[in-house]
Amino acid sequence: MANSQVQLRKPTLDKDLEKLTFTEQATHFVLRSWTGVGISLVFLLITMAVADSFSMGTSSVLVIAVTAALAAYMAMNIGANDVTNNVGAAVGARAMSMGVALGIAAVFEIAGALLAGQGVAATVASGIVDRAIFPSPEVFAWAMMAALVSAALWINIATLANAPISTTHAIIGGVIGAAAAASGFHSVQWDAIAVIVVSWTVSPILGGVIAAAFLYFLKETIIYRDDKIAAAKTWVPVLVALMAGAFAAFIANGGTNGFYDIPIGRALLVGLAFGIVVYFVTRPIIRRHAEGLDNRNQSLRTLFRIPLICSAALLSFAHGANDVSNAVGPLYGVVSALRSGGTGGEATIPLWVMVIGAFGISLGLLLFGPRLIRIVGNEITKLNPMRAFCVALSSAIAVLTASAFAIPVSSTHIAVGAVFGVGLFREWYTRNSQRRIDYIRSRGNRVAPEEESANPDETRRRYLVRRSHFMTIVSAWIVTLPVSAILAAIIFLVLNALFT
Repeated sequence: MANSQVQLRKPTLDKDLEKLTFTEQATHFVLRSWTGVGISLVFLLITMAVADSFSMGTSSVLVIAVTAALAAYMAMNIGANDVTNNVGAAVGARAMSMGVALGIAAVFEIAGALLAGQGVAATVASGIVDRAIFPSPEVFAWAMMAALVSAALWINIATLANAPISTTHAIIGGVIGAAAAASGFHSVQWDAIAVIVVSWTVSPILGGVIAAAFLYFLKETIIYRDDKIAAAKTWVPVLVALMAGAFAAFIANGGTNGFYDIPIGRALLVGLAFGIVVYFVTRPIIRRHAEGLDNRNQSLRTLFRIPLICSAALLSFAHGANDVSNAVGPLYGVVSALRSGGTGGEATIPLWVMVIGAFGISLGLLLFGPRLIRIVGNEITKLNPMRAFCVALSSAIAVLTASAFAIPVSSTHIAVGAVFGVGLFREWYTRNSQRRIDYIRSRGNRVAPEEESANPDETRRRYLVRRSHFMTIVSAWIVTLPVSAILAAIIFLVLNALFT
């Protein structure tokens, strides 16, 4: 017996080799987690070098370079926390893989920021505080730096805690707090703040209503029809054309950073014409994909994958156009103030400033974004490609509308509002839709809520869990602005005491 026990034991060499293997695996895991940090530091150094090269001849080159690095840090935090809203619904619906979602979001974020980001960025730079009231351009620069640091730190903490927050709230709060500490509350343009706050209230409601309206349209015209595939072949090209037309109208009406600006009436005609072209291009593609599909909801999910991918790309473009301002707005303010000596500003935001924000957002998304994608996509409401399409399209329309008016809005507000709009509408529609009841009865099935579980306690628990996520996100929204403001004020006072 003793001999057999000895034989069963692993030799010491094997044990030592296993320990080395585990140590190697652990080392690889740790190094992989630090790879993103290393890449981020390299990007910050490159950003400082770029800012230095474009600021030669300016007396405050170092201040501009440091502010550029802070803007890059802020942009990466936006990418890590905020961009997840753009593709979370598509990933949650399993319409695309995480890798494809990240690639699409990164490309269209850059496009949106570079092509259509200047208007909102200018609002953040000069439409929130009155630069003329500040004692000097240097004090204004310290205030903008403090705003960037406070907002970026708060977003960084929220990302580590897996809490999707509003990066727009963070930077607006930071600018207000730093400006108040620098030159008093009278330096804040409260009328502009009031417009922004109203947009924060209206935009998530608008996103939810639009998403619910799209879902109602889909249920009435496609999902609860006898021939689902025929209905889808009719209406899916229309929805894709609507997306394309809205995007074309936005681009035509000044959505290219002022490169050209077509009046709104003509822009709508451009959008209509482009939408018609896309409709006739899309219709044969959808018909080809519909061949051989069974007349059931699972087939509809297949047909909606292409529209969902398109809507996620559109939302990423819209987000880049609006939220890049949260990073580059303060940087543009500092560059403009120090170059002009506080007497005015540059007519347009320099391209290198926009590039820092655009690539910073995409880099943050690629390195740190996947952590939060599943929260928006999976944990608030159950999404399939049809519902995810409604979320992405409604969010894109709301964000593009705000960008057209140069209003900084929270894409997090809008996206999460759209997700909840879809979820709450489903609950109402399941209980009250006569079309759904008639459709189910026509197939000889018992009418019961889609979400009904064999265990009523389990059903209630699921609803409570989803609403708990909503309350967690709302709580993060509520505290973000005051926390960022207080933190920015403290950071400004420290900077001002150290360097002036």
